[in-house]
Amino acid sequence: MTSRHDRPVALITGAGRRVGAAIARTLHAAGYDLALHYRHATEEAHALACELEQQRPHSTLLLQAELAELPALPRLIDQLLAHYGRLDALVNNASAFYPTPLGTVTPAQWNELFASNAQAPFFLCQAAIPALREAHGGIVNLLDIYAERPLAGHTLYCMAKAALSAMTRSLALELGPQVRVNGIAPGAVLWPSDGKPHDDQQALLARTPLQRAGSPEDIAGSVLWLLRDATFVTGQIIRVDGGRTLSV
Repeated sequence: MTSRHDRPVALITGAGRRVGAAIARTLHAAGYDLALHYRHATEEAHALACELEQQRPHSTLLLQAELAELPALPRLIDQLLAHYGRLDALVNNASAFYPTPLGTVTPAQWNELFASNAQAPFFLCQAAIPALREAHGGIVNLLDIYAERPLAGHTLYCMAKAALSAMTRSLALELGPQVRVNGIAPGAVLWPSDGKPHDDQQALLARTPLQRAGSPEDIAGSVLWLLRDATFVTGQIIRVDGGRTLSV
């Protein structure tokens, strides 16, 4: 292991694009050095690392891994610690999301949705516990309002996110006082990459008190607050949804 790094270090899964990249930029601007995990978003992850390195040299580490492969998870933590010598924050952002209509669900879909949304976050947390305890660090899990209010046709995804929600609260109980564990449940921030009909989008936003979609930066700012500023907050699921859960 290298000598202890001067700046705080955060590992972000699924950091190459979308919300993960926004979290990376926000934490980096706040003084964190980063381990950027990606699976297939190679070009985007390398471009992001290049962008951040131009702002502060030697501040990023790229880590490629398939999170469904359990042996890869402790290796990610080992690689990070060999490079930085510390870990202050773990952000479990990577997530698979797609419909699984009843009657068509396969074991492969079960395995994929639970692997990214519940299994990998748990085993990454477990591998990171010694370093996070030493740093008195924090964990933030990216959840979904559908963990509480299920989305039709997406039972496996909702189940997996509900498991992650329970894990968040349970780990907060087990890891205090050294490590704080919280979650963020976004509302409409980015539509799924396979698109959502425009009329459906507008109907959803019309039921949201703030009458608009959120931005990746809204989520990223909440992650930073939970990691850096909310020093008396643990075991909480913060709804960053424009008030959507008040009316749906």
